[in-house]
Amino acid sequence: MKTLGKAKRLGALTLAGLLAMAGSGQAQEIRLTSSDGTVNMTGDFVAFEDNSYVIATALGELRVSAARVSCEGAACPALSQGDADFKISGSDEIATGMMPLLLEGYAGSKDAAAEIGNTGQNGQLVAKLIGDQGFGDDLATVEVTGSSATQGFQNLLSGDSEIVMATRRIQPEEARALSADGAGNMVDPQQEHIIAVDSLVVITHPDNPIPALDVRQLFGIYSGAVSNWSQVGGPDLPVQVVIANISADRSDSFEGSFFGSADIQVTPNAEVVESSNQVPQFVNNNPGAIGVVSYAFQRGANAVKVINQCGLVEEPDAFSAKTEEYSLQRRLFLYTRGDTLSAPGQDFVNYAASAEADGVIRKAGFIGFNVDRREQNIEDPRSQVLLQPGIDNFETNLKREMLSQMLEHDRLSTTFRFRTGSAQLDERGIVDRDRLVDYLSQQPAGTEVVLVGFTDEVGRFESNLDLSKRRSAEVTNQLLAFADNRLSNIRFSSAGFGEIAPSGCNATENGRRINRRVEVWIKSPA
Repeated sequence: MKTLGKAKRLGALTLAGLLAMAGSGQAQEIRLTSSDGTVNMTGDFVAFEDNSYVIATALGELRVSAARVSCEGAACPALSQGDADFKISGSDEIATGMMPLLLEGYAGSKDAAAEIGNTGQNGQLVAKLIGDQGFGDDLATVEVTGSSATQGFQNLLSGDSEIVMATRRIQPEEARALSADGAGNMVDPQQEHIIAVDSLVVITHPDNPIPALDVRQLFGIYSGAVSNWSQVGGPDLPVQVVIANISADRSDSFEGSFFGSADIQVTPNAEVVESSNQVPQFVNNNPGAIGVVSYAFQRGANAVKVINQCGLVEEPDAFSAKTEEYSLQRRLFLYTRGDTLSAPGQDFVNYAASAEADGVIRKAGFIGFNVDRREQNIEDPRSQVLLQPGIDNFETNLKREMLSQMLEHDRLSTTFRFRTGSAQLDERGIVDRDRLVDYLSQQPAGTEVVLVGFTDEVGRFESNLDLSKRRSAEVTNQLLAFADNRLSNIRFSSAGFGEIAPSGCNATENGRRINRRVEVWIKSPA
């Protein structure tokens, strides 16, 4: 492992930048931009020191952390890549929006510092992890290349990367190709690592008074059938759709999650911008604009509630994303092979998927798996639904029983889900189980926790009611077995209410998946 001193490393880096400038014959001007659009500045390159770009602007010399921005221009310093200890490739949203901070957090967990900068290749950065808070020896060199999940899986297959970043789950054909190459089972929890969730948020100009749009209205807007906001109850103002020129890995998330199998052709009048972070900039500068952005990239625009095919209102907030009850959301993954992952690569993945990384993920604007708590009250839309009579006295009484228990407890964001007819946790449930046990172990003695089961509406009402009770009891047993006496001061019980309180639309497979769940309700001691 190299043990260059810090001053020597930085000197070499500055020299690389000067050589790039001299060879290009260009001026020293560079442009620094962040993935969320909060940093967008141009100036003359002065130096790269203490992991920061120093540029000369009309306001004087400015110093910008390299972990926050990418550098464009011939004068951008190019880090010497050398031999990386491990390489990461895939989604550019994760590469630019999360990975720099995640690498800094990982370094901090090792009492080290991360020097992060560009390599000179578009979309690529390299991080040098240096022990003793930056004053010691080199611990590791990590190369990160942002492109697409598709390219990342190709790199994993060819051996050009050890870790893939993905904003979608691996496709069956990709998993089969890797398995045939000896990589193992790519959807095994030891190789498929869920590190965060992210919502896709429909945004409008802050002055647009429209609070919510249903699927029919959104379809009309994006197809061009709705060309004026007055057609959906808004002001007399032309609609301007804005979309990012992005890969299919990301564009499918919106159409696939919300419009389902509907064949939507985006209006030819849509404004196309270069990158995702330019969408909120355009929306905030154009009163009639509408766009879809990652939860991390809203930048003060108006977040619109969406109404699904069954009339259920979906709130685009972090709590709804964690419970996975907001349909325009996606999981963010790291994938690894089972046969060739290096020890440093495994160590980094372990950190990224741990509770220790949640704070860094939130700082990057994405949504981690830390447990949130929310009051349940009579004003909630779900409470209002439960106040309505059922189709018979049995269902009405069941609704009243649920409402009575619900109003006595807060709800935790942890929500366990199942495959059709199954009482076994899915891959996300394993992550949530670990976080929940850590959270509950810190609650005061006498805290009451109720595991509450629900189902979709497929099958007989009585059978679904029984299945919901079995699921909640099974989760309770698994939780206590995993906790191994760590929760002996908590009072547990379980309940099931079948299909009476859907969170998703039962008309779609995704909606039915959302409804097959066990919620966690909590009550503090008096």
